[in-house]
Amino acid sequence: MDTAGIPHPPHRVPILGDVTGIDPRAPVTSLVRRVRDLGPISVQKVLSTEIVIVNGADLVAELNDETRFAKHAGPIMYSLREIMGDSLFTVLNEDPNWQLAHDILAPGFTRDAMAGYHHIMVGVARDLLARWDTMAERQQPVDVTTDMTRLTLETIARAGFGYGFGSFDSDRTHPFIAALARTARYANLSAGPRSIVMRRLMAGSARQHRADIATVERTVDDILQARLDGTAAEAPDLLGRMLSSTHAESGRRLDRVNIRQQIVSFIVAGRETTSGALSFALYYLTRDADCLARAQAEVDAVWGDSDDIEPSFTDVARLRYLRAVVDEALRLWPTAPAYLREARAETVLGGKYRMKGGDWAMILLPLLHRDPRVWPDPDRFDPGRFLAGQAKHRPAFAYRPFGTGPRACIGRQFGLHEAVLALGLVLHRYELRADDGYRLRIAESFTLKPRGFTVTPRRRR
Repeated sequence: MDTAGIPHPPHRVPILGDVTGIDPRAPVTSLVRRVRDLGPISVQKVLSTEIVIVNGADLVAELNDETRFAKHAGPIMYSLREIMGDSLFTVLNEDPNWQLAHDILAPGFTRDAMAGYHHIMVGVARDLLARWDTMAERQQPVDVTTDMTRLTLETIARAGFGYGFGSFDSDRTHPFIAALARTARYANLSAGPRSIVMRRLMAGSARQHRADIATVERTVDDILQARLDGTAAEAPDLLGRMLSSTHAESGRRLDRVNIRQQIVSFIVAGRETTSGALSFALYYLTRDADCLARAQAEVDAVWGDSDDIEPSFTDVARLRYLRAVVDEALRLWPTAPAYLREARAETVLGGKYRMKGGDWAMILLPLLHRDPRVWPDPDRFDPGRFLAGQAKHRPAFAYRPFGTGPRACIGRQFGLHEAVLALGLVLHRYELRADDGYRLRIAESFTLKPRGFTVTPRRRR
């Protein structure tokens, strides 16, 4: 892409480029600070690589036009392919495995399928509540992000694959999850010039990485084999669909390697993104007494004042304000903070910026979601932006926390149902006291989450 005339951060260094001010441990949030005031489009140069960053809603609308642009697989995506292969998240556009897997798995995310997962989600949420009841009795704080990640891991594993990791049985991290976290971090740190030193410091050696991949693959193969051997019950879940379904037109099935890759991808995406959304939602609610009171009034109206409730599938759709809370948390801190788009052929972006076929740009969501021409007072937490009728007042592509087009997140409704249900049950059961001295810090991998955010739960009376 011809970047002449595109603003770049100040203090560009010869050879190195725009490296001053970038924190290698927090590249996304430091990049947001660096380019926020440069306008709807900017360019970041690191060594010989130029990254065009777009955060203006009008330009993003063009980039989301599927006739002109497609998903671009950037360096992080290629690094993640080492553990996720041709999963829905990492498969290349031209690979036939994408359409095959998408068509086989799409029925697993219909409304009827979601209703089938609901009771599993409730069961996992009760495990979380039991843990927090104990902490409430002891008047001890809980690490919100850690416990929300336990919740989302168990939910996707049990609902999707009929497998439990025992996340609430012990404070110790399951070996599979520890290995998976390191491999994802290793992949993330392999995608840039900071990789050599930072990867060793933050993700371990290449030898450790190979051992972690072996642990991940062995665990997933055990899950698969238990279902194939009949030692795990048959179920109409995601694993059941992948093992038994054939493509309606081609008659093809997913092979075993691809099924393993899909499982890894769903576990990574399912636990990371939804747990971050829940954690940010709780952070903002504990900082806004009016929003918290309104949210608790809504859950009380739906579930009353009994401790012994049985949330129905349709109850979740009635929690409209809680859904707006989750949406607003994802606006301010989209847990998957960016996506990339590449030109299908030569084109001109915004009537000004020439792009050849294959040229690409990054949509940086924390800035798109703060475009002041779309979002008044953009840094303020205001769930009212997402209540009924508000969306018609803003451009369609100004809010994209799940990506865009046919490659958007297939599990978004699963994650949103899980998040609203869990958030509702927590607010119905507890008053939450947060540390007044805490200031939001962001933990970055390839997703964003609050770091070090704790609350002390107290049973409501």
